[in-house]
Amino acid sequence: MNYTVRLATEFDAPDIQRIYEPYVTDTPVTFEVAAPDVSDIRRRLIETLIHYPWLVCENSDGAVLGYAYASQHRVRMAYQWSADVAVYVDPFYHRLGVGSAMYRVLLSILTLQGYCTAYAGITLPNESSVRLHESLGFTKIGVFHDTGYKLGEWRDVGWWELQVRTYDLTPQPPIPFARIAGTLDVQHLLETKPFSTAR
Repeated sequence: MNYTVRLATEFDAPDIQRIYEPYVTDTPVTFEVAAPDVSDIRRRLIETLIHYPWLVCENSDGAVLGYAYASQHRVRMAYQWSADVAVYVDPFYHRLGVGSAMYRVLLSILTLQGYCTAYAGITLPNESSVRLHESLGFTKIGVFHDTGYKLGEWRDVGWWELQVRTYDLTPQPPIPFARIAGTLDVQHLLETKPFSTAR
């Protein structure tokens, strides 16, 4: 079966909520403790897509298998060339290349926008997420020890980074995603050949 990566829209909110909810309620992967409802996800999508890309992966039947997005790293102005990234995949489709396919497009769009560094925070231990990020070139830069309490335990969060663009000494501010979402450059990144798996 073939799979494609495309831009998310507000109409993907129900599928995104479906995928995300078990991560919130059953795992320490995210530090949210109450699952957002569909309207919350829809609001997040709309707000995020002003500044950052949000992608989904779907199969040839139109079913959404996972999503990936970028977000603000820190508020202060000097951080504006950095972005945080995250990916969530329906567990049935783990280890099939869904996460890496979305991340490759996401990171390419961030480069196009003018971001220089992508950061990923990973609740530890999480071998599969570490393996995914390191396969894409992320390197571990440190651990925040016992930084969150969830599901009855104190949790460490490791941080990984990836340089996606040259550190220019006179950088221009990153371009808001909404300004380039419909451009040929973004469409070209999204029009990579569909990938396929045995499932």
